Amino acid sequence: MTGNGGENGGGYGEATRAVRLPTGGGPRGERPMRPPVHRSTTYAFEASQDYADVLDGVRGGYSYARIDNPTTDAFATALAAMEGAGTGREVHGQAFASGMAAISTVLLALTSAGSHVVASRALYGNTYSLLDGMLRRFGVETDFVDIGDTDQVRAAMRPETALVFTETLSNPAMLVSDIPALADAAHDAGALLVVDSTFASPAVCRPLEHGADIVLHSATKYIGGHSDATGGAVAGFGEPMARVRAARVDLGPCLAPDEAYLLHRGLETLPLRVARQCATAAEFAAAVAAHPAVASVDHPSLPGHPGHGLARALFDEGRYGAVVTVAPHGGRKEGMAFADALGLADVAASLGGTHTLAGHVASTSHRQMSDAELEGAGIAASAVRFSIGLEEPRDLVRDALAALDRCGGA
Repeated sequence: MTGNGGENGGGYGEATRAVRLPTGGGPRGERPMRPPVHRSTTYAFEASQDYADVLDGVRGGYSYARIDNPTTDAFATALAAMEGAGTGREVHGQAFASGMAAISTVLLALTSAGSHVVASRALYGNTYSLLDGMLRRFGVETDFVDIGDTDQVRAAMRPETALVFTETLSNPAMLVSDIPALADAAHDAGALLVVDSTFASPAVCRPLEHGADIVLHSATKYIGGHSDATGGAVAGFGEPMARVRAARVDLGPCLAPDEAYLLHRGLETLPLRVARQCATAAEFAAAVAAHPAVASVDHPSLPGHPGHGLARALFDEGRYGAVVTVAPHGGRKEGMAFADALGLADVAASLGGTHTLAGHVASTSHRQMSDAELEGAGIAASAVRFSIGLEEPRDLVRDALAALDRCGGA
């Protein structure tokens, strides 16, 4: 029964929608301002037929927390409402223990032995490994393509293509996917379009509005927003989401209710946080790009970025994402020295929280790749990825410029 976000219209602005998300009902029909945390793993019934009816979906209800939980339902429903706000269609949500749990379940639900996937070459490393390793062992073939070349995407399609998989914004080059064009290509071939929108969040772009069939997130990032909860989420339409739910129940990657509570709370402040982070990221990118020690900066707000025009067309006004990748001149040594010289930004994993984080890409998220492989993926060996937080923009800029100076690039 998890996560029916309804048709999600109403004509309200995003801030109103965010603070008026579904929270579930009280015992007598009251509406709690915050979703209660239900920690019970098991629910008792007056009669065996009632128990059977819940398990068979004949009526709503709860039996066992791995299958459904009221707090987790509240989060999944809220995420579906936010992602589906502009679709005019019924959107369903499912919640997961992590982003990779969500990705794995979606891929296992929508493919089978003999299926084919067309995927972006610029994917998150674990997603790439899942497609190129485990799923290939199970008979699912994947072609990795330049997802920005729609002709290449169409040429890769086969009769057995089940889905096209891409990311709204890629890691770490912040490449922008043309979601409407990819949706057309997928649907013309009888396939589904699945979009990982972790780096954007529904406060930047809502892929379902642009033709995607399923959107997913590592909710640990912008949705949670405070580096204190791990989770994943999926939203989409109709029969594909029924398959995702069935796979989730079978596989068991259920989200804990305490995590669901925190992630629901994060959705309420998502537009405020992300708007500020995106504005700071644009200011940061422009300032750092002018330093003589910098070879390149990847952020779609920059007019020279290959996704600038597409981001203006698809993203909410003035929001280009809050991840900025800075490549100083040199290689791995220079990139690590730059990261180590930062005083304000923390060298740490993940993204999307209140603190600005930085990480040398080649030695962390893409550590399995050689310099040649990095170059082929459009990633400089010196690249440092910044997840911009809520600090004052001038402080972050001053910190980065001073670090570049200390590395001998002044």
